[in-house]
Amino acid sequence: MTRRFALLVSPASAGGKPLKVLPEVTAELDRLGAEYRTIETRGLDHAVEEAAAAAEAGETVATLGGDGLVRPVAGELRDSPAALAILPGGRGNDFARVLGVPKKPAAAARVAVQGVERLVDVAEIDGVPYIGIASLGFDSDANRIANEAKLVRGNLVYLYAALRALAAWKPATFTFAVDGESHDVAGYTVAVANSKAYGGGIYGAPQAELDDGLLDVITCSRITNLRFLRALPRVAKGTHLELPHIGTYRGEEVRVDADRPFDIYADGDPIGRTPASMRVRSRCLRVIVPE
Repeated sequence: MTRRFALLVSPASAGGKPLKVLPEVTAELDRLGAEYRTIETRGLDHAVEEAAAAAEAGETVATLGGDGLVRPVAGELRDSPAALAILPGGRGNDFARVLGVPKKPAAAARVAVQGVERLVDVAEIDGVPYIGIASLGFDSDANRIANEAKLVRGNLVYLYAALRALAAWKPATFTFAVDGESHDVAGYTVAVANSKAYGGGIYGAPQAELDDGLLDVITCSRITNLRFLRALPRVAKGTHLELPHIGTYRGEEVRVDADRPFDIYADGDPIGRTPASMRVRSRCLRVIVPE
C-alpha cells in the first residue's frame, strides 16, 4: 500500500528538536520514494486543522513532535479511515515507545512507510482526548515543575521535577468512581491510564493495553516521603503494582475529585481539572506500527 503523507512538524516541541531532525526524516522518505508534504504547525489548533484536511484528502497524517502534538491529532482522527504515523520528536515520546516505534528519526520514517495499521483506543477527559495516562495530585505538581524547567534537559527533567514536587508535597484525599463503584484514597496520586507509560518512559500502568476498551486506574496511598522516593525506580520499571500502597482498578468510565483543586495532566499538558470524568473510546484510531 502506497501512503501519501501530510507531515506535521512541531517547532515548539523539546526545544526545537523536530526541526533539527527533520532533514533525517525527509532524507529517508526521499530514499524510500514516499510522497509527502511538510507543514510546520503554528500551534495545536493549526495541527488539528491540517490533520482534518489531510484525512479529507486521503493522506496519512504523520506527526514529528511529542505526545502533546500526537494527542489533539489523534483526537481529530478518531473514527476516521485516515491513519496516524508517529515520528518521535518530543521530550517523552511515550505513545511511540509503547507502540514500538523506533526513536531514531530515519527508522521511524521507515515504519511510517512500511509499517502496518493497528486500531487503538483513545481516552478523554470531559470530552478532551488523550492517549497516555491522565494523572492528578502529586503528578500535577511534578508535571507543572517539569514544564516550567529551563535549565534541566531531556528525561532528567522528570526526576528533577519529582524531587522538587516531593519536597513541598502535602497529602491529598481523592474520591473516585470506576463504572459507578466509589472509592477514596488519601495519599499522592490517582492516574487513569489508556496506555502503559508517561513521563519519558515511566511505566506507571504496565498492565494497561491500548486496545482493550478499558481504563486502568492506579492510586498511591499515603506513605513516608522516603518510602515514596525509594519506590520511584520500581514505578519507572513498572514493577510497583504489588506494593501495599498501590491500588489498581479497571473500567470504562472514571469520575475523580479531590479535597483541593488539581489540574489533570495527560501527554505532558494540563487538559482537565477536578472534578472530572474520563471515558474511553474503543479501537477508534488507526496508527502505523512496525510489522
